[in-house]
Order: sequence, then C-alpha cells, then structure tokens
Amino acid sequence: MAKLVVEILDASDLMPKDGQGSASPFVEVDFDRKQQPLRTQTKHKDLNPVWNEKLVFDIDNPGGLPNRTIDVVVYNDHKGGHHKNFLGRVRISGASLPPSESEAAVQRYPLDKRGLFSHIKGDIALRIYPVLDGCSDFFAAAPKENGVESVESCEHDEGEVYEKKTKKKKEKEVRTFHSVPTAAAAPPPVFAGFGGNYQAREKPVAVEQRTDFARAGPAVAMQMQIPRQNPEFGLVETRPPVAARMGYRGVDKTASTYDLVEQMHYLYVNVVKARNLPVMDISGSLDPYVEVKLGNYKGVTKHLEKNQNPVWNQIFAFSKERLQSNLIEITVKDKDIGKDDIVGKVFFDLSEVPVRVPPDSPLAPQWYKLEDKRGMKMQGEVMLAVWMGTQADECFPEAWHSDAYSVSPESLAHTRSKVYFSPKLYYLRVNIIEAQDLVPWDKDRGGVNAFAKIQLGIQVKVTKPFPARSMNAIWNEEFIFVASEPLEDFIIITIEDRVAPGKDEILGRIIIPVRDVPYRLDHAKLPDPRWFNLFMPQFGEGGAEKKKEIKFASKVHLRLCLEAGYHVLDESTHFSSDLQPSAKLLKKPSIGMLEVGILSARNLLPMKGKDGGTTDAYCVAKYGNKWIRTRTLLDSLAPKWNEQNTWEVYDPCTVITIGVFDNCQITGSKDDSKDKRIGKVRIRLSTLETDRIYTHYYPLLVLSPSGLKKHGELQLALRFTCTAWVNMVAQYGRPLLPKMHYVQPISVLHMDGLRHQAMQIVAQRLARAEPPLRREVVEYMLDVDYHMWSLRRSKANFYRIMSVLSGITAVCKLYNDICNWRNPVTTCLVHVLFLILVCYPELILPTVFFYLFVIGVWNYRYRPRHPPHMDARLSQAEFAHPDELMEEFDTFPTTQPSEFVRARYDRLRHVAGRVQTVAGDLATQGERAQAILSWRDPRATAIFIIFSLICAVFIYVTPFQFVAVIVGLYLLRHPRFRHKMPSVPVNFFKRLPSKSDMLL
Repeated sequence: MAKLVVEILDASDLMPKDGQGSASPFVEVDFDRKQQPLRTQTKHKDLNPVWNEKLVFDIDNPGGLPNRTIDVVVYNDHKGGHHKNFLGRVRISGASLPPSESEAAVQRYPLDKRGLFSHIKGDIALRIYPVLDGCSDFFAAAPKENGVESVESCEHDEGEVYEKKTKKKKEKEVRTFHSVPTAAAAPPPVFAGFGGNYQAREKPVAVEQRTDFARAGPAVAMQMQIPRQNPEFGLVETRPPVAARMGYRGVDKTASTYDLVEQMHYLYVNVVKARNLPVMDISGSLDPYVEVKLGNYKGVTKHLEKNQNPVWNQIFAFSKERLQSNLIEITVKDKDIGKDDIVGKVFFDLSEVPVRVPPDSPLAPQWYKLEDKRGMKMQGEVMLAVWMGTQADECFPEAWHSDAYSVSPESLAHTRSKVYFSPKLYYLRVNIIEAQDLVPWDKDRGGVNAFAKIQLGIQVKVTKPFPARSMNAIWNEEFIFVASEPLEDFIIITIEDRVAPGKDEILGRIIIPVRDVPYRLDHAKLPDPRWFNLFMPQFGEGGAEKKKEIKFASKVHLRLCLEAGYHVLDESTHFSSDLQPSAKLLKKPSIGMLEVGILSARNLLPMKGKDGGTTDAYCVAKYGNKWIRTRTLLDSLAPKWNEQNTWEVYDPCTVITIGVFDNCQITGSKDDSKDKRIGKVRIRLSTLETDRIYTHYYPLLVLSPSGLKKHGELQLALRFTCTAWVNMVAQYGRPLLPKMHYVQPISVLHMDGLRHQAMQIVAQRLARAEPPLRREVVEYMLDVDYHMWSLRRSKANFYRIMSVLSGITAVCKLYNDICNWRNPVTTCLVHVLFLILVCYPELILPTVFFYLFVIGVWNYRYRPRHPPHMDARLSQAEFAHPDELMEEFDTFPTTQPSEFVRARYDRLRHVAGRVQTVAGDLATQGERAQAILSWRDPRATAIFIIFSLICAVFIYVTPFQFVAVIVGLYLLRHPRFRHKMPSVPVNFFKRLPSKSDMLL
C-alpha cells in the first residue's frame, strides 16, 4: 500500500500561550478523516522547537491524492495533554506534493489563523512526499538513503510509543474501511501517474515547472499557504550609537541637529589666499598652487597663472579614521613644464589643531609665513584655517574629501552632496474656440479644411479638422499642458489647412509667452476668451519687407489660463510625496518635520565588474519638491555616509523614497554612461509613530530580466515629529488632493499623459543642475514605467484582492461553523446574543461599534513595530517566471522575435479566457436578479410576486421580533435538521433565465 510521509522538522517564533511568555508545542497531522490524527512529542517551554519526526499515513486511493488536503495543526500542551491551545495551522493540497522523496524539499510555511480574531505568528518547516512501494521497504531503505534513523529513532522514545499505538488503531480502521465499499478501489499502478507517467488522466497544470508552494490545483489554490518571504529580504533592526538614541537630544525637538547619524570627525584645511609670493621663473612670472599633504593623502588646489597674490578659497577634508601622520604639510608650488618648484611650506601639528563644534562660528583664517627647505622664514604669506570638525560643518558638502583623492578635478563635482528642488509646475489650460477669415494659399479654393496645432515645449496637441470647407472654423476643444517655472516657454498655435492626406499648409501662427497667461486659483470663473491676430509665416529672403506689405486679418479665438489650484502629479498617487496645490496662497501650514539619517550600507554587490569589482555608491532621497544627494564614496562595498536631512511635512499620508546608485560619471570618460541602480526604499509617513526613532537595515532589491536580486542593505534612521496635532488629525478628514481635482476633475486618461509630461520636465530640469541629477536616476525614483503592463504586477494585485476578501471568507466560515455547531458553546452564545438583539434592537449599533472598539484595542498589542518596506512576496517577484520578467522589461513597442510575441499573446488569451468566464458568470447572476420582476419567465415572476404578497401580509400582521426570531433560528438550526441538497430559494434563483443563451 502507498504511504504518505510527513516530516515535521521545526518551528520558529511561536505565540506564547502559557501565560509565562512561552509555550509547550506539539504538532498534530490529520490526513484522512477515517484515520486517527498522528502527533509529535511535546517540546516543553520552547518557542522555537525542533522535532525531526516522521508521521506516516496510508493512502487508500492514490489516484485521488491531488484532491485531498493535509491539515498540520500546532497546539500548546497546557495541562499535560488534558487541554491544548491553538498555535496555528497549515493546510496543504495534495496536488502540491512532489512526485517522489528525491524531489521533496524542505518548505517553511507561515502558520495560519483558525478564525477571524485569532492571533497567530511563526512558521513551521515540513517535508512531505508520497512513497509508492510497501511500508516495510520504506522503513528498511530510509536509514540507508537519508543517513538518519526513521520513526524508530532512539532520540524520540515518547513519540515512538505514541506513534506505535496510533498505528495499531489506524490499521484496524483501514481493514474495516476496505470491507465496506462495493466498487473496486483504484489499483496502485494509477499512483505511478502522480510522478510523471500519467496515462489514466491529464497531468496537473504546471506541476513539473513550479518550485514554490503554490503548486496546488486551481480548485483549492485559494485555500493554500504561500511560503514566507526569504529572510534575506526582511528588515533588520539596529541600534547604532547615534545621539538621539543615547539620550543626548536637547529640549527643542525641531532643532536641525545631527543626532540621527554617527559623528564622523574630519580635519579641515581652508586654503584662502596668498600674498607677496616670490618669483620663481627666469621670466619673472609665477603660476602658484597649494598642495595639502597628510600621510599618503594629498589634495591640490587649482593653479593660477602669473599671479603673486592668488586667491583659492578651497577647503580640504581628511577623515580622522584615515589619518596617517601627526603632521600637516602645506606647500605652495609653482606650476612648471618640467618639475614644479617649491615656493614655501607651512607645517601644523595635529595635537595643536583646535576643535570646532557647530553652531560655533567659522574659524577665522590667519596669515602664516612661508618657510624654505631649511626651515627659515622667507618672503610670502599664505592665509589658512585648520580645525577639527564633524560632518555638521557647513563647509562639509563643498570640501575636497580624502576618500576622493583619485578623482580628477573635472569629475570632483559628481562626488559631492547636494540639495535639489523640483521646478514648480502648473497645468496650462488652452481652449481653442474658433478662427475667422482664414485665407488659403491657393485663392482658387473656395475654403479651407482647417485644424489647429498647439505646442508647448515638447508637448504637442492637435484639434480635429473642421469638417466643412469655409473661411471660418469652429473647434471649441480644450487641451491641458504642463508648464514649469520660470515661465520662459512660449505657446505656439498654428492653424493649418488639410489640403490632401499627408499634405498640410500653414495658414497662420501666433506665439504667446506663458508668463502673459493669467492665473486661476479656484473654480469660480474662467478668464474671458480673447481674439488674437494670426501672422503669416515668412520664408526665404526679404521676409521682413513682405510682412510689412501683407495685411493679414485672420484671427483666432482663445481662452488661456494657468491652473494654480491643482497639484501637478509627477509621481503615482499611491506613493506620492507631495499633495499641495501649485499656488502658494492655497498651501496649508506644515504639520511636522521628517528627519532622515542615511547612515551606511553593507554587503553591496560590485557594480563595476570590469574594473576589478568596485562600487562607487551614493544615495538620493526625494520627498515633496526637495531632492537630496549624498556624497559618493569610492571603491567601497560598505560605505558610511552619516548624512542627515530634514523635510517639512504637510500631509502624513505621503511617502518618502530613498534610492542607492552606483556613480559612473567619475571616470572622466566622455561617453554617456548611465548610473546603475542598486535599489530603493519607500516609507509611508502615516505608518510611523511620532517622536519615535526607527533604525533599520532595509534590503536593496532590484528586479531585472534575470530575476530578483538583493544588491545589499541600506541603514536608515527616521524620526517623524509632529508640531501641530490638531492640524494633523484634521488632515484625515480632508480630501487627499486639492479642491480643484474634485470640482473640475481631469480624466484618468489625460492624467496619465500629464504625469508623464511632468516627469519629463522634472528630469530635464534636474539634469541641468551642477552636478546633474541624471535622467535615469529621476525616472527610477519617480517610477516612470509604473503604468506599463506587467503580468507579475497583475498577479500581485490579484492576490492583494484575495487577501482583502479573505476577511469576508473568514466571516462566512465562522458563520458556517456556528450553523454546523462545530463549537457548541460558541453557537449557544451566538443564539443568546441574537435573541437579545432581536428583543432590544436599539442595542444593535452600539454593540457593533463597541465590538469594533474592542477589536482595535485588542489588536494594539500586535501593531506593526517596524516601518513597511519592499515586500518581494507581495510583489510576486521572488518566484516570477523568466518569460514574465522578459515581457515586463521589454521596450514599447516590443523588440522581441515574433515567436516570443506569439507565445505571450497565446498566454494572454488563455488568461483573458478565464477572466471572460468569470465576468460571464457574474453577469449571469445579475441578469437572473433582474429577471425576477421582468416577466421573462412568466411562471417564475408570478410565483415570486404571489410569495411577496403573502410575505407582506404575514409580516404586517406578525410582530417584527417574532419574524426575526423565526428566520434567525431557521438559519442557525442544528445540522440534524439540515440536508445536503440546495435550498428552495437557491433552486428558484438558479432556474431564472439569463441572457447567456442569447449570445452568438
């Protein structure tokens, strides 16, 4: 007889149930209702128990194994086996089992709840597989194949005795069971098809190809568990030695201090200028520059030609961790063709360097006499300031850093930390109404087939051609563009004549500066339209003279306005960081402050494999219109930035995005090499507690065509401080977007196009800064391709919907358990509560709201203690199919070969067919509901209206409480008074006609 082996290895992070912060767990496995459940031994006082036991079940019908389920339940042994507490369960489909022991792998399953209000946590490791041959052969071969003892292990004496007893009882039940049925049981050869030699029935869909737990068949897939996310993709809480955690914080909670990062000490050398330098060349000229040397690190200023009184104003910063000498050597040199001449030197001892702590004022530079090689004072002085400080110094971002000593001066700007601001954006509304007195080029034509083309920058919109050929055209079409400050662009409106397909002639043009367009702050009234003169475009020489001779009288009627009451979306509303209107007058006051400390990263992958496996990492953070960029740390897989930044918060329901990139611009090459993405993190502010410091390592996950990769971990420190509690609480009752989005909404289709244009404008503007924030960085931070089709993302959204509906499923299951008297005590309590609410209906709403209050208070203990992060399991990225990823990262339009596109189309047709079937079933049920009173089935409608009349009379003459009690007791009746056949109302509804038979 075939066997089913359930190996129970261990469990972790179980819920304490003994009232002393621990539990005594054991596992009970139920495979067949006709067989007695088997259990493991009890592990006393252990929340992370290890069993390593095998439980073996007989399979009476191997062919039906895919249709069965295996229930694995973890209990707490409360009173020596007399009482047990529920710790969680896992329900596994037989269709998800591997075909043999050799293909079985250890899987970790999260423990599921028993009911809606259960509080369960932890997971369990299982290995389940069928055995085809006899039980005796299996036990004989197990020690040889696996190298471990089987169920008769001497380590588990207690479990062995218990299992032998249950096996004897089980065998008796099996013999009795096989004597009852008249039909022959399925022969053992049918089970061979479960592995791969299927001839009796079809193979399960994709059983061979799936490697995750969701290998169950479609009938039971929604009841199955999904393996827990890889621990490498989770958060790691840290306790770095920052001042805010160590209690050094001052009284003022909104002070901009560096208390969320570790202090990093630097030696600063400010080279200001020099005077009266001696001439070194025979020609009587001097090209001076300064060299600052500390051990092996050497910083050099720019050289100034023919200048004996040069001014440099350049600051050098040497990390204290890398100090290799106790002496600072500052040398003034003369730039020469061969060897540079030494003008003079100045030396400083580190022990005599003063310490500066902000907010102290900057250290005043002083004049120092230059010394020659013999240490004698000579002609010339240099103005210097040398001090020991931290990264809180105001000169830190602009200083030359010792860790960038190998970077050329031209590329040095790409390594510095900077703050950027997105341009202020407006929606420009253009309503082109009509045009009059249009003159065609060919006077013989009786009229023109005119259309208008509106252009703002790279944005172009075209009206429909006026259908009639005449000298006047009426369109009355409205277009919306995205404009940015400073309003330097021009609106170019061109009226053209459609002479023939593909041939257009320009009839006139007008250019309007955007700065001349009036603003509109609310929905009260649009600006009045205006008539504008159209000018004929001139070509060739003498255009100006011709313009004076031609009297051009064509006009165009326009209404223009800058919509300052909208918020121009440059990122998705699901994770937007700014929801304020464009007009400054309409902006609300801030409610708090967000402080983010970018501490460090670890375990970064080498991004420049060709250059010996290096990574030059920097971070970019975006919240609102403020972007910050940290300095680039060269050739480090564990960089430490320790930079802190602050943002004002206007709405708590916003998201901050922090990305990590590899700098590819510091090599000095002229080719357009793009910065490589290492990963990013999104954190929603509403999930953070106020005044609490969060310090975690966040996984840097990047999805590529080859699959999901972890590129390292980023350590962040966050604190959200509320300065206006009343305003913050009031924000939860206000609309998410400004008023104009609801009074005069913009369609979703137009909003997607406007968002894309806004992203392009922001990327173009930030790319013009110095150093530029490159386009690929901005697009990655703003998720420019978020709206593109992705089967992986569609599956993730589907599972999100099923997770939301799981609460309704749990309520229905609870109702079914009550109706079937699974727990008699609970069912009796529900009957009593039902009768009380029927007798006192005024208690229904207070009971419901009080119940919600109790649930919320009870769940407070289990609230999330960590901020959210990128979830690989929720995103369906961990086990995404390579073909799905290749489709997701394909260009638009596609560049793949035709056979790949055909396979995608066939797969899409298959998925769409299922969706079509579900949509048809939903439509059928709705049409049946409509058919009740539509007399499509005259007999059914007559039956229903007569029944409705009887019910109306009965309910009218009968007290409502009596009717409610009768209906409630009927629905909650005991299973003894139920039968398996469908009820009369269900049968009546299913017999109603639908329109499915009318489809072609």
